[in-house]
Amino acid sequence: MPSAAINGIELFYDEQNPHEHDETVVFLHGAGGNHVSWWQQVPIFRETYRCISIDHRGFGRSLDPSGEGSQRFVDDLEALLDKLGIERAALVAQSMGGRSALGFAVRRPERVSALVMADTWGFFNWPELLEQVAAIRERQSDANAPLTARALGSAFQARNAAGTFLYRQIFDLNPPRAAQSDDPNAPTKEAVAGLTVPTLFLVGSEDGLTPPEIIWQVHEIVPGSRYEEVAGCGHSVYFEDPETFNRIVGTFLAEHVRG
Repeated sequence: MPSAAINGIELFYDEQNPHEHDETVVFLHGAGGNHVSWWQQVPIFRETYRCISIDHRGFGRSLDPSGEGSQRFVDDLEALLDKLGIERAALVAQSMGGRSALGFAVRRPERVSALVMADTWGFFNWPELLEQVAAIRERQSDANAPLTARALGSAFQARNAAGTFLYRQIFDLNPPRAAQSDDPNAPTKEAVAGLTVPTLFLVGSEDGLTPPEIIWQVHEIVPGSRYEEVAGCGHSVYFEDPETFNRIVGTFLAEHVRG
């Protein structure tokens, strides 16, 4: 599997069907995962699109010796697309991956055919919204639980012991990492409100990390964006209910991306 020497690191990525389809979809994982997280999506979407899933720096096989973390996510994504000669792509982001996807869409909208923000608001510079998120989390009984416990809905964990175990094992493939600092280059609320890229916000009804009421507020400021809420799911709809996730995302991409 390949890696790209960009921005002072070796960025690992997996690529499926690079020569069979004209359109590209890039999958950007959350803090609970890495490129393996998309095992229930890539086999489906590669039938229609060239599919790329990456390990963000500091995750999976992509090391981050300088400790720059998420501050370089957008730079890394842009450099990878440049290296692969990809002028335009659809971006499918989960949780932390929204930092990469939204930041790139704001910076280079002409290079994004469609944007899927799954269980993420992109963590852009909107202090009032960040305060709301913090207040909601403080009221939750599992606020101090490990990420792997909070990132999956309680109903999923109760009914699917094997899936819960697999999720935690994927997380454990990541190297230890330092706490992430705020990105001084994160988009402003005004920049996000001016986004012209076709955008889908998708969230689980039981998501306690990025609750539906938070995602709805971001959806409301992005012109023409779509909002979908999946009942009974927590913070990882793509993992908890892949059939519904794939159907919703697949329909959205079919409307905006030529397969």
